Amino acid sequence: MSLLSRPHPSPRPLGTAGPSRSLIPLRLPRWSARTRRRLAADTALLALAAAFVLPLAWLLLASVDSEPTLRVSAPGSPTLDNFSAVWTDEITFTPMLNSLLLCGGATVLTVACAALAAYPLSRFRSRLVRPYLLTVLFTTCLPITAIMVPVYGLFVQVDLIDTMAGTALFLAASQLPFAIWLMKNFMDGVPVILEEAAWTDGASWLQSLTRVILPLMGPGITVVMIYSFIMMWGNFFVPFMLLLSPEQLPASVSIFTFFGNHGQVVYGQLAAFSLLYSTPVVLLYVLIARRLGGGFALGGAVKG
Repeated sequence: MSLLSRPHPSPRPLGTAGPSRSLIPLRLPRWSARTRRRLAADTALLALAAAFVLPLAWLLLASVDSEPTLRVSAPGSPTLDNFSAVWTDEITFTPMLNSLLLCGGATVLTVACAALAAYPLSRFRSRLVRPYLLTVLFTTCLPITAIMVPVYGLFVQVDLIDTMAGTALFLAASQLPFAIWLMKNFMDGVPVILEEAAWTDGASWLQSLTRVILPLMGPGITVVMIYSFIMMWGNFFVPFMLLLSPEQLPASVSIFTFFGNHGQVVYGQLAAFSLLYSTPVVLLYVLIARRLGGGFALGGAVKG
């Protein structure tokens, strides 16, 4: 029978049920492996962010709470009494000034010595450069507690114990290995041709370092300075061991006074003091954040 002669099905009257048809289930689109990995990464990042945000939220809330606890909760009656209690010379101003003098002087010494040590490592080629750099990097892995006993004995013999200068000297020495490593990597990015041009004009190596290389290493020096200052600012063990007089203790050690002898902690004053203690580091970063985003301002210096 041809297709033209095949009878057509008669139309079905209204209201009559047709033949039963099986329902086709809807299939939800499956997530790809890339989407699942992205969701897992986002979840891990959110958990990591919460681990940092929750302690900061506790500091902010506990500092204005009249009866704070270890739980992160909104204060029932906000107050500034905690800040008023720690806003004194003995508790805040004198320790903060000691910290600024101690860490500021040690940071300047660290940056200066790191620049002088990184210059020959960056410019001179020798078989001893790589072993020396590995040795410097290895010294950063040594725990500070392992060498504090001989350092304490040495400071007693040379009469540097309980002195700000001696403590700043040891802090600078403890941060110097990693500062040398960072400074050398930044110094490698400055073209040698600029230094050779300075030598042609009669400049010495010290003049080429201070007038050519270091001005072009503004972001690198800033990074080394911020890293060294932050690591010294939060150092508790070294000043605690080398400084004995209460009037010379920095804020990193005086914060220990908020912990009682029988497990009693003044949480409100501790949170208020912690916020004040973090202020210099935050201000330092804000003031020099513009230099962190810049590169080496070579411009047309290599044109000729």
